[in-house]
Amino acid sequence: MRMKRFFPMLLGIVLSFPVQAADVLNVKLMTLDLARDIANHTLETCRKQGYQVAVVVVDRAAVPQVVLRDVYVARFAIEIAERKANAVILSGVSSGDFRKNRADIHAELNEISGVILMAGGLPIRAGGSLIGAVGVSGAPGGEKDEACAAAGIKAVQERLDFAE
Repeated sequence: MRMKRFFPMLLGIVLSFPVQAADVLNVKLMTLDLARDIANHTLETCRKQGYQVAVVVVDRAAVPQVVLRDVYVARFAIEIAERKANAVILSGVSSGDFRKNRADIHAELNEISGVILMAGGLPIRAGGSLIGAVGVSGAPGGEKDEACAAAGIKAVQERLDFAE
């Protein structure tokens, strides 16, 4: 009889101890300066190629940090660029690769608010961690948007490689 009372109490005590998991996590976050530099280099690369574009850099939580829009670019390009960047955050790969990898549910994924599966979004990584994404819209084709984004990231790659 005594054991019947003791066992549930003992089980409750054992289960109340925390599991050996970290309660506080260290994460890498992108600074505004880094995001701005990526966006500026991306925009300048597209301009040199004769393209008017919108560039959006989002952080690891898909919150916009920098939004740039060239003079003749419609406001809709900003939304498309942000949605491309968000697709990268959702998947961890370029928005074009995400589109190819999940062609089976492409239409369904485009129904997610704030996400669009079109080429032109690339991940920003530092020390192996996804710290953000850059999305571009306005060049004649997603592959050209993506090339501008790649140039923007490449311009700061050394800073990303040596980030702690």
